[in-house]
Amino acid sequence: MAPRFGSLSLRSDSSVCRLEATYQGKVIGTGMKFGIVVGRFNDLVTKLLLEGALEDFERHGVSAEDVDVVWVPGSFELPVVAKTMAKSGAYDAVVAIGVVVRGATAHYDAVVNGATSGVLGASTDSGVPVIFGVLTCDTMEQALDRAGGKVGNKGGEAASTAIETASVLRQLRAEGKAAGPF
Repeated sequence: MAPRFGSLSLRSDSSVCRLEATYQGKVIGTGMKFGIVVGRFNDLVTKLLLEGALEDFERHGVSAEDVDVVWVPGSFELPVVAKTMAKSGAYDAVVAIGVVVRGATAHYDAVVNGATSGVLGASTDSGVPVIFGVLTCDTMEQALDRAGGKVGNKGGEAASTAIETASVLRQLRAEGKAAGPF
């Protein structure tokens, strides 16, 4: 027999593995509270990403009163503010929005690495989803394509990810299967 994942069956020799429960977050944000931290640097693009996030939150049932927006100088400053917001206990998830465009120096790598590891650390240190909505692009054209252009709006995708991740954590915590925010 095969292990079962919802309606999915996987066969592995003749052994059987049955799951007690399968969890999947919903993209319904009604009653949830979200924070968004936005870098002002490259605000031509970050404003578009923020608009996409706010539209997506609204589309999925999050009221405008349940979203707080905080502006910081740039992507390097996102993690510290996102982490303190996540640790406050006031938010189900926090979205970090920024744009880093490659230049002629190693500064790009330092900012990208700091923002990436910092946002990840904010999430794992707090137990609250902190979603990486930072574009790391070679050109401004690529960034604009990802902020409502040819490739869609990554700000909206980050908002959906925040809702779904917060939702699945709520389910797990309600059953005592995940630790609460730390």
